[in-house]
Amino acid sequence: MAHGWKGTPVTLSAKLDPASIPLGLYLHLPWCRRKCPYCDFNSHPLKDDQSTTLKEQYLLALKESVSKITHTQTSRRVQSIYFGGGTPSLFSPDQIDQILSTINHCFTLDQDAEITMEVNPGASETAKLEGFLAAGINRLSLGVQSFSDPMLNSLGRIHGRKEALTASDAALSTGFNSVNLDLMFALPGQTLDEAKSDLDTLLNLEPEHISLYQLTLEPNTLFHAHPPKLPQQDHVWAMQESLFELLQEAGYQQYEVSAWSKPGNRCRHNLNYWEFGDYLGVGAGAHGKLTRTDGIWRTLQPRHPNEFMKHASDAETENASLVSDDETGFEFFLNGLRLREGVAADLFPERTGLQLDLFTPLFEKLERLGLFVVENNRLKTTPQGYRFLNDTLEFFLPE
Repeated sequence: MAHGWKGTPVTLSAKLDPASIPLGLYLHLPWCRRKCPYCDFNSHPLKDDQSTTLKEQYLLALKESVSKITHTQTSRRVQSIYFGGGTPSLFSPDQIDQILSTINHCFTLDQDAEITMEVNPGASETAKLEGFLAAGINRLSLGVQSFSDPMLNSLGRIHGRKEALTASDAALSTGFNSVNLDLMFALPGQTLDEAKSDLDTLLNLEPEHISLYQLTLEPNTLFHAHPPKLPQQDHVWAMQESLFELLQEAGYQQYEVSAWSKPGNRCRHNLNYWEFGDYLGVGAGAHGKLTRTDGIWRTLQPRHPNEFMKHASDAETENASLVSDDETGFEFFLNGLRLREGVAADLFPERTGLQLDLFTPLFEKLERLGLFVVENNRLKTTPQGYRFLNDTLEFFLPE
C-alpha cells in the first residue's frame, strides 16, 4: 500500500477496465519552417534541401509505428486523432491521407471521430486545406497568435496580418466541422487596447473555437535566454479580464483555462486529456497514457526525429513506465481541475482505480479556504481557486 496526500493510505477501489476509458491518438510531426523564440515544443526547422527526403522517411516511420502499436489496443475504438507539431501542414494532403489510411487499417475509429490538424498561416499551407479535408481532417487549429504585424514580428512569426486573415477566411469557408484560432496576449510591448483590437479582429471571423494564451517565457527557449520586455503583471490581469469579458459577450464559453468555444464545439481530443482518458502517442517525443488491468502506464517515444525514424520498426521503441498510485491521484486533479466546470466525481475511481474518499480531508480543508467545492457530483474549484489554480493544485501534490 502506498502513502501520499499528507500520509493518507492509497488503496485500489476496483480493477481498472481499459475498455471503459476513451482512447485518442496523437501524432507528432516535428518540423517547422523556423523555430519561434517562445516555443518549447519538440520542433525542428526543416531545410528546403532536406524537406522531401525527410518527410518521406518520417512518413514511413509513422506508419510503421502505428502498425506496431496496433496489437496492444485491438479491442478499443479511437474517438479522436490529433496531428500536432511542429507544423503538420508542411506535409502534403496525400501524405496525411496515407497516415490516416494506415490508422483506419489498424484501428476501429468512431464513426464521428474528431480528426484535428494544426496549421500555420501561409500561402502554401492555405492552398492545401481542401486536400486535407478530402483526406479526412475534419477540424483545424490555426496558429494565428496575432493579427498585428508589429506583434507578429516581436514573436518571430513568419506570417503577417494579411496572411493571418487570408488563412482564417480559408479555414472557415472550406467545410471543416470546426475551426480553432489560436491567439496570444501579454506580448512584448502590447497595450490593453492592442490586445482588445486583436481579439475584436478574431471575433469578427466567428470561429467555432478559440484558444487564448498568455505569452510565458519557457525554459530552453530563446525568449527565456534573452527575455523581451513584457507587460507588468497588473496590466496582464487587466488584459485577461477585458478579453474574457469580450469573449463572453460574443457568446463563447470558457470550458478550460485557455479554451473557449461556441456551444457544441469543445475539442473532444483535449477534453479526453483533461478527463484523464487514454491516448496513444506516435512520433518524435510523443507521450502516451494507457490504462491496463495492472495500472496506468506512461509511454514516451524517442525525442529526436532521427532517433525516432531509426528505431520506428524496432520491437521495443517506447520508454514505458508504470505510474504510481500517488502520482495517479495528483495527475487526475492536475488535469481535471483545469476544466471550468470541474470533473465528474464518478470518473475518479473509474479512471484511477483509487478510492475518492482518501481525499475527503483535503477537500474539506480546501473548502474552508474557499478554493474548492463538491457540487452536483462534480469536483471543481471555486472562482477564487480557479484564478489561483497553480496554488490550489499544490495542495494535491503527494508527499
